Amino acid sequence: MELQHPMFRNPVRRISVPSLTRGGLIVINKCLVFLLWAAIFLTPAFAAQHVAVHPRSSIETAEQATIREVIDMERQAREASLHRDPDFSQRTLAEDYVAITPLGQVPTQQDTISARRSGQLRYDSMNVSDMVVRVYGDTAVVTGRMDVKGHQLGEDFSGPYRYTRVWVRKTGHWQAVSYQATVTQ
Repeated sequence: MELQHPMFRNPVRRISVPSLTRGGLIVINKCLVFLLWAAIFLTPAFAAQHVAVHPRSSIETAEQATIREVIDMERQAREASLHRDPDFSQRTLAEDYVAITPLGQVPTQQDTISARRSGQLRYDSMNVSDMVVRVYGDTAVVTGRMDVKGHQLGEDFSGPYRYTRVWVRKTGHWQAVSYQATVTQ
């Protein structure tokens, strides 16, 4: 038995098809037309939205700027250690600064400045790697590895270390409030 399809007025032969797939060809054709229309007319709208939602990567976020500042402070701290610069320590160590050395000593801000001034503590080289900076508002926690060559009171303390330093931004300036180093293998 032949039927006339209502849209095409062409003879269509009746076959037994499960109800879920009936008219599938027509539905697929209509879907393809709709998808083609959507691709042509809606893609520019979504593309514009994509740009608005995701800022360009060349724009630095506040957190990225803070991380850069802290990395620069770490670089300056390394240079000050190598050059035994007590003025850097005076400017950047908080009054309540405390460190924990690999031997378990707990030097304060004044102890650290005095050691730099007297030459008791001498670094010949410091190579930092695996540095990670985590920012929590006006606080930054830095962890890293450091291969050191140096002497304290004539004793060699060269070797690999892991360290943690905590920086706090006070009145727009970064100050170190804590430092801890551990000898590693």
